[in-house]
Amino acid sequence: MANYNKVILVGNLTRDPEVRYTPSGTAVAHFGLAVNRTWRSAEGENREEVLFIDITAFGRRGEIISEYCHKGDPILIEGRLQMESWQGQDGQRRTKHVVVVDQSQFLGRRGDRGESGPPPQRQSAQPRPNRQAPQEPPPPAEPPEEDSFGGDDIPF
Repeated sequence: MANYNKVILVGNLTRDPEVRYTPSGTAVAHFGLAVNRTWRSAEGENREEVLFIDITAFGRRGEIISEYCHKGDPILIEGRLQMESWQGQDGQRRTKHVVVVDQSQFLGRRGDRGESGPPPQRQSAQPRPNRQAPQEPPPPAEPPEEDSFGGDDIPF
């Protein structure tokens, strides 16, 4: 039997991403996502349901999400379901499903007017390291001497 584990979600962050690092140096970002569902009941009443989902992003993707996304920001997440388990303080075995991010896309923040490009950096985000100014291109190579083409021996 074939297996398929794919989740695509669009929602708003419920808290700022929290980044920790494994002993090997891999970044692990944890955050929550609220996904809304609206529908009209049989009585014609508008209804809304909110689903809260725990999200985990590894490596550079986790660092980027942590740097640019904050509570309330909309984001598209593509990933897979994974079950986490641990033993609670009461000794009981506990489990929960989380979505592990494979791909993500930042969406316009509330109040944006459809502007594209990377989201603006917030005051609380760490400053980006200074990048070196682009170097000037090397001077053009000198044109080859006519003798290197064989002079009048060019067949065209």
